[in-house]
Amino acid sequence: MTEGPQLLQPESGKRYEVFHTDCPARDVLSHVTSRWGVWVLISLRGGDRRFYELRESIQGISEKMLAQSLRALVQDELIWREVESTTPPQVTYGLTEFGRDIGESLEELFNRLDERIVNPR
Repeated sequence: MTEGPQLLQPESGKRYEVFHTDCPARDVLSHVTSRWGVWVLISLRGGDRRFYELRESIQGISEKMLAQSLRALVQDELIWREVESTTPPQVTYGLTEFGRDIGESLEELFNRLDERIVNPR
């Protein structure tokens, strides 16, 4: 199925057209690179965390923004969410395999930026 020269859905073995507004990869990239999404993924690289542990590890994030970021990343299957039926319920988040791959790339990018800022050439 095409619309103009851009591919909406890939044929077997072909990639989505990322410059098309209907490309699903654009939504995922938007969530990953959002103001808080990148920090959630990097924080979870250190291991599974509960909601409040995540909030404490990411300085400046509000509960509302953390909840929105987590919801989007769970929907994109970058992170998983597990609810323990206790009172009050305890919710734990962790990286999926896809999330680990993306998180590794983000951490590498962050480390390169950090090196460049600390040790400019």
